[in-house]
Amino acid sequence: MKTAVVILNWNTREFLERFLPPLLESVQGLDAEVVVADNCSHDGSADLVAEKFPEVRLIRLDHNFGFTGGYNRALKQVDAEYFLLLNSDIEVPKGWLEPLVDWMDNHPECGVCGPKLHSWYHRERFEYAGAAGGWLDRFGYPFCRGRILRETEEDKGQYDSPASVMWVSGACLLTRRRLWEQLGGLDERFFAHMEEIDYCWRIQLAGYEVNVVPASTVYHVGGGTLPPESPFKLQLNFRNNLLMLHKNLPRSLRSSLIIGTRYLLDIGACIFYFLNAKKACAKAVRRAHREFRKLKDQRGNAPFRPAGYTSICLMRLGRMKGEKKFQYLRDYESRH
Repeated sequence: MKTAVVILNWNTREFLERFLPPLLESVQGLDAEVVVADNCSHDGSADLVAEKFPEVRLIRLDHNFGFTGGYNRALKQVDAEYFLLLNSDIEVPKGWLEPLVDWMDNHPECGVCGPKLHSWYHRERFEYAGAAGGWLDRFGYPFCRGRILRETEEDKGQYDSPASVMWVSGACLLTRRRLWEQLGGLDERFFAHMEEIDYCWRIQLAGYEVNVVPASTVYHVGGGTLPPESPFKLQLNFRNNLLMLHKNLPRSLRSSLIIGTRYLLDIGACIFYFLNAKKACAKAVRRAHREFRKLKDQRGNAPFRPAGYTSICLMRLGRMKGEKKFQYLRDYESRH
């Protein structure tokens, strides 16, 4: 099998019912299979797949292992040259898969690639989770070409050339099985959120590129498993961002200063949430730091910072008005 399109599902019956039919139609005639790995859902979604979509291979997991553990266990049962990780809340059009597979076939230096992500609700706008490929700012905060903080751009063709980026979204990510197995898949300490950025970082440290392939576009609902306002989601993001920096940055004074600065900024965020009567969010930040201290192991000693780890300060960039911030990013990309 050339490509396995693998959806990790946890209680997203409605999305599977809506988005599996166009996905199955899109892979007809291709050397590809669709797999749904169910993370021990309790909404009947696994039974729905078995009954309504017999052409889909169903893998039932006996526990909710999170995004990381679920994919690691499911992909051990899949035999294909390429693994395509796809969220259940993604709608795909015809012809979305071929450009990604062709890119990997023709670019052996590429270890991971992904499409442009558009919003399912506002189909001409980029979507928060990945837009046109992701970068990190100087302090390790993720942002995207086409998405800065909560603001997204309309797609006017400004990112229609293939590009090397720091990361592509795990909502739709294609990787080589050989590299997945070589790197041990996703780091299960992350459970969910930012695990794909960590994987893309390790792909680059292994000597491969991460590319966005704009000939392919998919449409993402977003928040299919955890809503944006979830304190647990906030906890995962704060914890996993620190964990990712700690394990992947070069061992240097500069890296220590970056992580130290992040500690101070996180304390500021905790105080902000507390003063604005968001005590659950403040507690989530504190829990994130406690868990980080338990989960972290010996500091990494990577030989370099990968492409897409920028010198940009996201907080300063966020203060720019409207289109100016996006134009600044495009100018920065053209200079680097």
